[in-house]
Amino acid sequence: MPIEEIMWTEKYRPRRLDDIVNQKSIITALKRFIAEKNVPHMLFAGPAGVGKTATALAFAYELYGENWRQNTLELNASDERGINVVRERIKEYFAKTLPIGEAPFRLVILDESDAMTADAQTALRRIMEIYARNVRFILTCNYSYKIIEPIQSRTVIFRFNPLKKEDVIGRLKFIAENEGVSVSEDAYEAIWDLCGGDLRKAINILQSAAALGNVTSDTVYRVAGVARPKEIRLMLEKALKGDFNGARTDLYKLMFTYGLSGIDIVSQMYREIMRLEGGSERLKMKLLEILGDYEFRLVEGANDDIQLTALLARIALLGSKGV
Repeated sequence: MPIEEIMWTEKYRPRRLDDIVNQKSIITALKRFIAEKNVPHMLFAGPAGVGKTATALAFAYELYGENWRQNTLELNASDERGINVVRERIKEYFAKTLPIGEAPFRLVILDESDAMTADAQTALRRIMEIYARNVRFILTCNYSYKIIEPIQSRTVIFRFNPLKKEDVIGRLKFIAENEGVSVSEDAYEAIWDLCGGDLRKAINILQSAAALGNVTSDTVYRVAGVARPKEIRLMLEKALKGDFNGARTDLYKLMFTYGLSGIDIVSQMYREIMRLEGGSERLKMKLLEILGDYEFRLVEGANDDIQLTALLARIALLGSKGV
């Protein structure tokens, strides 16, 4: 079956609040706001891909019905983060106009609001005060502490939890069935391993893998551009046994065959260290201490090859001491 060009994240974006995956207590509160037509400013905080923007858009649809687009302004604060967008687009072109329909106010959805400058947030706070009668704001962010306190105190804060494994895999199975795509169980496990509670990322990987045919764990890792966990684990085990040359050979395979960056490899090493079995807690702590040191160096721009080779050398020396 040919794969449609439309992004599945958009095709299967929830249209109503009841379609939102998990977040049941938040959905209950939002439905009450709609029923009472008494909507406060709101702040949706939580990790990426857990449904913050989807919930805001579904809320707008249920509040306004078919007029939701005319009554809703959606902005991405990470792109339009300056004070001008707050003063001009929101204040001059939206906050001063009347809503269409029964609701006595219009809605502004400001995505990734934690990326806004302090000046823009201060300007936004004033607009929230001045136009409180005819505009409501929904701000979404990953980190609520980056939102200035005067805005937090003017909003009802909803904290979105990471999605559970059964929620993510259940949604992926629903999409795969609708698209007529064959997906193996180990592929679902691989997607979960890569994405955790980020459903948006999981759906994107599923669609990319489905473009290659039947979805297996091999195709998942291939399209995601990461190595299989067992290959990272094998490299770690060799280093811990003192086989520095063998571990370095595996490292070069990861770097040049898979095209992984140093940060990618360190991230996967972190996951495998946390899964190590048979080693002491002290060994894990020492490995994480070493890993954190080299991750910092890579972030600062050090050479991938040299730093990762040195990282394996440190791990091999650690292993030879029998920690």
